[in-house]
Amino acid sequence: MSRHPDTTHRREKERGGKDFKLACAILDDARIGHVGFTLQGFPYVVPMACARDGDQLLLHGSVASRLVKGLAGGLNCCVTVTHLDGIVLARSAFHSSMNYRSVMIFGQAERVQDPDLKQAGLDRLVEHLIPGRLRELRPSSRKELSATHLLSLPIRVFTTKVRTGPPSDPKPDLDLALWAGVVPLRQVPGPPEAAPDLRFDLPEPDYLSRL
Repeated sequence: MSRHPDTTHRREKERGGKDFKLACAILDDARIGHVGFTLQGFPYVVPMACARDGDQLLLHGSVASRLVKGLAGGLNCCVTVTHLDGIVLARSAFHSSMNYRSVMIFGQAERVQDPDLKQAGLDRLVEHLIPGRLRELRPSSRKELSATHLLSLPIRVFTTKVRTGPPSDPKPDLDLALWAGVVPLRQVPGPPEAAPDLRFDLPEPDYLSRL
């Protein structure tokens, strides 16, 4: 990028930070990120599967995708990951909030062109989404690999923001006879649903039980 974006937190500064380990932890809990960019004067935000590989965030998509073409061409972008962990119910609407973990990464993604690195990165994405799934999949064909771009975004310019804990009501509100607290939220996998065209009577793989 020609210059770094302003990542200064102007509100709730105590919630923000630039801790690399925290950013990695937030990314490792994510399977999807929202990629923002501007193209021909219009802003776009596109959800994409993602996975962290060391100090890089991996993204992939079709070679025909406008987003992927733009990113591979050096377009400035911002990737945001957010986990909503709870609804914080205060004694007033003004002080009600949410518990969350978020990270924003700014930069320019690079296309991974080395065939071995590209295959390793795509494997990393698959294994991140469903750990254990990779070893039973058939290998990707040359045509499939040629139709896919793998992009690598350095986790270099970033900012995190996190809120945890109960409501922060002002003292006068503590005397109000109103319930206050937190409603925790979490993402839980449901029972696997077999494809309707599955031709074999197969037991559910062990990795689905572990998921």
